[in-house]
Amino acid sequence: MILIRILFICHGNICRSPMAEFVFRQMAEQEEMADRFDVASAATTDEEIWNGCGNPVYPPVERLLREHGMNPDGKRAVLLTAEDYDFYDYFIGMDDENLRDMKRIFHGDPDQKCHLLMDYTANPRPVADPWYTRDFQRTWDDVQEGCRGLLDVLRGDEDGH
Repeated sequence: MILIRILFICHGNICRSPMAEFVFRQMAEQEEMADRFDVASAATTDEEIWNGCGNPVYPPVERLLREHGMNPDGKRAVLLTAEDYDFYDYFIGMDDENLRDMKRIFHGDPDQKCHLLMDYTANPRPVADPWYTRDFQRTWDDVQEGCRGLLDVLRGDEDGH
C-alpha cells in the first residue's frame, strides 16, 4: 500500500486548510483508510506566524471541529516552503489565489501536484474564506463536500498518481 501525502493550503492556515486537514483525516479514519494518508496543512503567507510560532486554529473553526469530534489542540499555522514540493503528493488549495501562491512558491508545478479542493466536486468553486465572509457553516459544508470528493478519487489511487 502506497502512502499518499496531502497538504491542504490556504492563506493563513488558521481557518480553511486546518479544517480540511482534520475533516479529511476523520473521514479517512471512519473508513479505516487512515494508514493510507499523511495529512497536514500550511499557509501561503506568514501573516499568522509570529517570531517563528504559528497561531492556533481560529476559535470559530476550533468550535466546529470540536462539535464534530475533532481535537485541533497543538495545530499551529506553518508556512508552505519550496522544499515541501518534493515531500507531498498533493497540494490542495482553497481558492485561485492559493493556487497562484502555491505555484509561485514552488516556481511552477511541473508534476501537476497543485489542485483546488472543490475541483473534486460536481460543482467546482472556491471555498469561501470565513475570515471575510463570517459564514463558517458554509465553509464547513464546502470542506465536507470537497474532502469527500477528494477521498473518493484517492480511494483507488494505490498504484501511484
